[in-house]
Amino acid sequence: MTDALAAVLPRVAERVPRVRLGDWPTPIDSLAGLGRADLFTKREDLSAQAYGGNKVRPLETMLAWYVHRGAERVYATGAWGSNQALATAVHARRVGLDAGALLFPQPASPSAALNLRALLSVGADVQLLPTIALFPAAAARAALLGRLRSGRDVVMAPGAATPRGAIGHLTAALEVALAVHEGRLPAPRHVVLPVGSTCTSAGLLAGFAAAAHLGLGFTDGPPLVHAVRVTPWPVTADFRILGLAARTAALIEELGGPPSPSPAALRARLRTSSAFLGRGYGRRTPAGDEATAAFAAAGGPRLDCTYSAKAAAYLLHTMPSLEGPILFWSTKSSPPLPPTHPEAVADAPARARRWLARGLVD
Repeated sequence: MTDALAAVLPRVAERVPRVRLGDWPTPIDSLAGLGRADLFTKREDLSAQAYGGNKVRPLETMLAWYVHRGAERVYATGAWGSNQALATAVHARRVGLDAGALLFPQPASPSAALNLRALLSVGADVQLLPTIALFPAAAARAALLGRLRSGRDVVMAPGAATPRGAIGHLTAALEVALAVHEGRLPAPRHVVLPVGSTCTSAGLLAGFAAAAHLGLGFTDGPPLVHAVRVTPWPVTADFRILGLAARTAALIEELGGPPSPSPAALRARLRTSSAFLGRGYGRRTPAGDEATAAFAAAGGPRLDCTYSAKAAAYLLHTMPSLEGPILFWSTKSSPPLPPTHPEAVADAPARARRWLARGLVD
């Protein structure tokens, strides 16, 4: 298995605490069944056998950092069907940390309901808030209690959207650059992915810029990153993505990596779109359903209505106008979810049980 960060930026890798949670590099498969020979997918859905998806990469750096700081329990934050919360609960115990989750409601859907059932079953301290309005106070309270416990409880930013977390996705960009350098992939001119918490998009922007500066793979410049909003502005505002990308690049430079790109250089490689968000976060769309069916018919990776289906809908709509190879970022975990324990679900608040019932019959 290749550690792209160590292979390309060994000085940085030596100075960043990490734990190995995933199976790297993730595969890059053809999506020619969708009508283009130069269409490929980065299979982040296969990142780990226990629970995959794009959340595993930032957990490698974040969980290692928490262990280094002497933490005992980490709280993920997000919506009731959060992939981040489930990934944290599954992988934290692999490094000796207890897990918790502070979650606010979202529209019910099958994938979200299955995530919450699995999360309730893995033994995490799950706090299901009745409204998003209570989320800031709950997160602040958990952080305060953690400090009172001498830092043994820590609260992770949504999606691990910090420079340290984004290093995981920077590493994924270096994997793509290595594949291009070794002749296993034509250099993508476009990379299409959903953007929810900004961590993946920002890490890829910084990573592709670093690879291009080093002349690795992207000798004609980094690809254009198409970030398809699945959460609304301002959470996914351009300035948030670009700001995190710049801070990540600055951290890499500080640790011995290449110089940071200019803000203008980062901005030139980002395109965001809200056209396929629909009625908001977690709400399925007809275009997303059509994209899910098209991917299934073409033998592509499994999509979910909250994230990857909306990015896939954007891909199918814009593909005719995009010149050069395209790489679709597959973000939803493909391995089976952890088993459900009915007694754990039965102990959930009544409002959560009603929400689960709605989602599972959707």
